[in-house]
Amino acid sequence: MIGALPVVAVVGRPNVGKSTLVNRFVGRRDAIVQEDPGVTRDRREVEVDWQGRDFVVVDTGGWLAEGAPIDAKVAKQAERAIADADLVLLIGDVTVGVTDEDDRMAALLQHSAKPTLVVVNKVDDTRREADVWPFAALGLGEPIAVSALHGRASGDLLDEIIERLPEPETVAAPADDDDEPGIFSVAIVGRPNVGKSTLFNRMVGDDRSVVHDEPGTTRDAIDTIVDTPDGPLRFVDTAGMRRRSRIDEPTEYFSMVRALQAVDRADAALFVIDATEGVAHQDQRLAERIDVAGTVVVVVLNKWDLVPSGQREQVRIDVADRLGFLAYAPVLEVSALTGLKAQRLLPALRDAEAAYHRRVPTAALNKVLRNAQAAHQPPIQRKHRPRVLYATQGAASPPTFTLFTTREMPAPYLRYLERCIREAFALGPTPIKMRVRPRGSGPTKRRA
Repeated sequence: MIGALPVVAVVGRPNVGKSTLVNRFVGRRDAIVQEDPGVTRDRREVEVDWQGRDFVVVDTGGWLAEGAPIDAKVAKQAERAIADADLVLLIGDVTVGVTDEDDRMAALLQHSAKPTLVVVNKVDDTRREADVWPFAALGLGEPIAVSALHGRASGDLLDEIIERLPEPETVAAPADDDDEPGIFSVAIVGRPNVGKSTLFNRMVGDDRSVVHDEPGTTRDAIDTIVDTPDGPLRFVDTAGMRRRSRIDEPTEYFSMVRALQAVDRADAALFVIDATEGVAHQDQRLAERIDVAGTVVVVVLNKWDLVPSGQREQVRIDVADRLGFLAYAPVLEVSALTGLKAQRLLPALRDAEAAYHRRVPTAALNKVLRNAQAAHQPPIQRKHRPRVLYATQGAASPPTFTLFTTREMPAPYLRYLERCIREAFALGPTPIKMRVRPRGSGPTKRRA
């Protein structure tokens, strides 16, 4: 578990290459990197393995002593990372030299008394090495010269890190790791500025994500594991998603890609909608994308406390009408900011998780389908009436059913059978996959 590993916080002013260095540590482009300052805003944790030692690296946003209100919130996240760290890496930029912000950050670190390494980045060749020594004046020890972009001396830096870290705790290994179930992952998705990060902080019980009125505050997918009475859940805060035609900068494009990847990897999605604005066209497009991904979905009408009481019923009607293809998904009316009805989210997610993994007995499944066909026969097609001969559940997560039939089944009738299965076995919150195998032909598929 990440929580048992030593923690290394990577801090410094904007645009010194913190995220590039973190990507170098993990060996992949895990954090979004752009030349524009201020791309990283939230604390992002990644696990690193070097020479048999595991530790956590926390990437932080650029620290500024003064700036806009959002800069102060980003700086607060960096300061919290410092407080939680076993070792701090203060990153400087050799091409710029020591700045006033570097001096102020060094003073903050001296006051914190945290073990610190001064890392001077962008030392791409030996000609730059002499320019590193002014950073010794920060009073935090001898500076280490690296090039995060090219990997120069990054291995030496990692060696120094594990030398400074505390010895790992001895933790008894589980009897059989292969039997350990994966942690149920929940992506929090929606358009920009609908309250996703506020809801994320509410669910994890900590100000992990920067929250601000400015749309697009969250740039990357931030995940946190939360222990609940029924077991752990992983929550993933994502950037706001909007139409590609509205995306006008590379950072926002990569943020959208990360958000879509988070949806594809997640077991469930909390689909957040601003109740004061109702369901917009882009909400419908995002809902379709979530549905196609095959994840469990819970619709969250956020900012419900701001909706006038006389308009609430119309909001409910509009949601049911415009998101009709997600009719199986529960709709919760909450306020992430005040906590109104937020206690209903965890039970809804647990119900969704149970449905997602549910297995249906074959005999009970076939009884439901026999009764459904007796109550409402399939329509005649080409002078023949198709029938379901036999059915079985081929997989769970999500529930996947294979129907062996005499002929092709019309789509409306398949939706009827799906509804009967969903109601009979309480599969309401989860998507269902239906595979149809007509007699004498190869399989066809339909995802419900």
